[in-house]
Amino acid sequence: MKMRICIAGLLWLLAACGNVPTGDEANRPMFAPGHLLNLPHPGDLGRAVEWSQHIIVRHDGEVFAFDGRISVTPDRFRLVGVDGLGRRAMGVTWERSGRVTATRADWLPAQVRPGAMLADIILLYWPADVLRRSLAGSGATLREVGNTRTIALDGVDILRIDYLTGRHSAAGHLKYRNTAWGYDIDVQSIEVAP
Repeated sequence: MKMRICIAGLLWLLAACGNVPTGDEANRPMFAPGHLLNLPHPGDLGRAVEWSQHIIVRHDGEVFAFDGRISVTPDRFRLVGVDGLGRRAMGVTWERSGRVTATRADWLPAQVRPGAMLADIILLYWPADVLRRSLAGSGATLREVGNTRTIALDGVDILRIDYLTGRHSAAGHLKYRNTAWGYDIDVQSIEVAP
C-alpha cells in the first residue's frame, strides 16, 4: 500500500493526464500542458540551500505521500525523491547551462515527468522578478498578494501557492493548487545545512 501511495503521488505530481512523455520530453519544465517555463539559473534563487520535504498530493479524491530532498547551489539544482520504504524513486539534476537530467526507478510509471516537478519547484521558491522573466514567453502572468502567489494564463488562474508560514518562506508549510495538471499539494519543508 505504501509503495502504491508513493508511486501514485509522484505520478500525479509530475504528470498530466495526457500522453506519456518519452526521453528528453519528460525532462522539459512544463508548468501546464503545452506551457514551458523558460529556466532561469539555479543561482537565481539567491542563495545556496538544502531542504528536506514531506509532500502530500491530493488528486481525484485520493491522497498520496512521499519525501524529497532538494539541494540548490549557484551552479546546480538536485532533487531526490524516495518512497515510503526509503527507496530512491527518482533524481533530477538541473545545471546552470539549462541541461536537465533525470534518473528514475524501473518501477515508476512512464508518465512521471521530472521536468514538471522542476517547474513546480521553481514556481514555488524562486523570486518573483526571476519568475516574471521566465514566464514572459509563455503568456503566463505572476501575481503576488500577501502570502499568496498566483499564476494565470489568458486571465485564468491555473496555479495558486499559499505560504502558510510567512511570505514565500521556503522552510515551513505551504499549499499549492495546480488546476492545469489537476492536483493539490501540501508541503512541509525543513531547511538543513548545505
